[in-house]
Amino acid sequence: MCLLGGYLVGAVAGPNTPDRSTATVASYQPSTDRLCLSGDGVKGQSGVAADGQLCGTWSPQGASRTPRKGDRFRFVSVLAKDNAVPESSTAIYGDVVK
Repeated sequence: MCLLGGYLVGAVAGPNTPDRSTATVASYQPSTDRLCLSGDGVKGQSGVAADGQLCGTWSPQGASRTPRKGDRFRFVSVLAKDNAVPESSTAIYGDVVK
């Protein structure tokens, strides 16, 4: 039981815990949930395109407000790589900063 508890604490608070960043919404397509973010908050993130934008599928939580171009957006992104698929897919979790 102690080992399981230690593992969970390490997984949540360990050194590989994703950092929440804040960026600017560059675009959002509601029909596909495709969200593109730009600005200093995306620098250094995995999956940033050559144009400096981080684009991916947004997974809204609860009563999240629909992002609009220019909104500030606090997020965590996860890059999923699949060797069978030439493109990587990015999932974006977060919400518009109120």
